[in-house]
Amino acid sequence: MKLLNTMPNTLEDAREEMKRADHLLYVSLKYTRTVDVLKSLLERLTNAIDAIIDGLLDFALEKKKIKEKPENLGLKGTLVKKTFKDETINEMIDFSLTLKKINRAEFKRSREFRRHVTMTAITDTGIVEINIDIIKEHYFKTKSYLDYAEEIIFGKKET
Repeated sequence: MKLLNTMPNTLEDAREEMKRADHLLYVSLKYTRTVDVLKSLLERLTNAIDAIIDGLLDFALEKKKIKEKPENLGLKGTLVKKTFKDETINEMIDFSLTLKKINRAEFKRSREFRRHVTMTAITDTGIVEINIDIIKEHYFKTKSYLDYAEEIIFGKKET
């Protein structure tokens, strides 16, 4: 199957971000247990989803489902939702927006250097707590989105 030169790179970028997130989750967080590591993990997961979105848009360009790929992240998300009309893709875009909102929000640190280290973010929708268990769920959710996008792009799933 002939792919655009950029498509494997974007998914490879997503895989690399997930490797970094994996290390942060299973090594750095295990030994340091700080909110800074939680914030770094949020950023890595967001970067991975952004790369997945780029990969899906490159795929849609190749299949001539879209004419051009926007530069703006918000427009990219909207275009992916419109192009693929898939519930999992919609969830991924919404999840990405939530992660970005949490990462940009003002936050408080609590219980650092302990098992229950917590980042409490104050967003426009309310207070969101991120701890080790929640960030682990977010990690696995992002990983499943990457696997799903690869199924779409590499032919195991029809769009």
